[in-house]
Formats: sequence, structure tokens, C-alpha cells
Amino acid sequence: MSSTVTVHPTKGVRGIGMITVIAGIVMIVLGVGVWVVVSQTLSAEEITVSEDANMFAGQHVAGPFTAYAQAEVIDKHATEMADGKTYAQLDQDDPVRDSVMDASFLRASLFTSVVAFGVCALVIGLGIVFILLGSALRKLAGGPQVVIDSPSLTSEGGLSHAAHRADPVEPDRPSAPTTPAAPPERPST
Repeated sequence: MSSTVTVHPTKGVRGIGMITVIAGIVMIVLGVGVWVVVSQTLSAEEITVSEDANMFAGQHVAGPFTAYAQAEVIDKHATEMADGKTYAQLDQDDPVRDSVMDASFLRASLFTSVVAFGVCALVIGLGIVFILLGSALRKLAGGPQVVIDSPSLTSEGGLSHAAHRADPVEPDRPSAPTTPAAPPERPST
């Protein structure tokens, strides 16, 4: 003898899936919006990557890679100016100290914009993941009712031969019996 269980899709999961999709869309919109604001603000500074940069020489600074390239050039120039010393290592009366301090501040500002671009990319990526996850939750929760036959113990203590069924079945309508598939034929060698 077997018992049957009818599994109904959970409605709360569909709601959670929808909230997750909406959160993903909001994350993508905010990530793109902040990326644009940071890019426009950086571009408004009219910075051009120095000609002696290792990459992006002569290009307008408006994105993460050009900002990083310019920050590296500033560090190179400041290190040359201070004979390899950092701001903290220079004497307080050293005339180069103020220029090295300005270079340090400029580098920090450029690196802050690089981090901002990175956070935007992360938020956009997470937004895409949220949309995919929410869509999957909605699809899983929106499925049809499923009837599952569970095996029961026979009088001998073993399991009966009731089949497990996880295929969708219309209510009040028995499913057609299935026959086992024949094993595939092996090609002769």
C-alpha cells in the first residue's frame, strides 16, 4: 500500500522572488547611476594621463583605468622629486614636502574614484545575480501541483514496489502506467 502526497506551490516564495527581482533592478539602476556621476565628475576635472605613463598616455581621465594610470604617474613623479622618500620621511623644512603632500592627496582622490567604480561594478553584478535568483524562485514556486507516491512497508518489513512519481498530475485523474525503457544497444566492434 502506498500513500500519496499532493505538494502545492508556496505562494510566499513567489513574493520573495518578485522582491528579489525588484531589488536586483534597483541595484543595477543605482550602480549605473553612480558610475555615470563619478565618471562625469572625474571628467569635469579635465585631467589627462601624462605622456610618460605606462598605459593610456595622453587620454582623458574619465574611468577607472585612466584614473589608476594617472595615480601611478603622480606617484612616480613625486618619488623622483623626493629622491625616493615619502612625505613622512621628508624633513619639515624641505621645500619639496608640500609638492609631495599634494601628490599624495591627488593619488588618494584618484584611487577613491577607482574604488567607487569598483563598488558600482560589484553592485551591478549583484543586481544581475538577484534578478536571476528571483526569477528562479518565481519559476520554482509557480509550478503545477505535484503528486508524489511514497513507498510503504509490506508485511515482510521490506519496501513495496510503489513507484516514486514527481511528474505533474492533474488532480482527480490517475496517471498512465509507465513501462521501463529498454537499455541502449551497444555497437559491435
